[in-house]
Amino acid sequence: MKQKVVVKVSMPCERSRSRAMALAARADGVISMAISGDARDKLEVIGDGVDPVCLVSCLRKKVGHAEILQVEEVKDKKPEEKEKEKKKPEEPKPQPPVVVHPPPQGYPGGYYYNYHHHPPPRMVVCEEPSSCPIM
Repeated sequence: MKQKVVVKVSMPCERSRSRAMALAARADGVISMAISGDARDKLEVIGDGVDPVCLVSCLRKKVGHAEILQVEEVKDKKPEEKEKEKKKPEEPKPQPPVVVHPPPQGYPGGYYYNYHHHPPPRMVVCEEPSSCPIM
């Protein structure tokens, strides 16, 4: 049974909103969620078998004050509406133009030499005996 749960949560900043969304996403059976309300303080969770009491207690522990405003069953679309959506033919989308860049100008045959290429540094070996016993 799909249900929609609306929870009022104290979320004064974006960090608390993202934390509440993350906690709701981890709850069992959650399909989708959204933040709504004029003050952006309501969390709407839609899911199959979501436990609203468990969700609210988790939000209270991690985010702040939370209370259940509404729990209602979500009804699926009627079969007639689904058939209408399926019958609509999809319009073919125009393909985006392909941009082709010419090869870089340089040597014939496309050979390109990096003039700024530096040889690897040379190693200097000292032949003098060292006073260090480790070496």
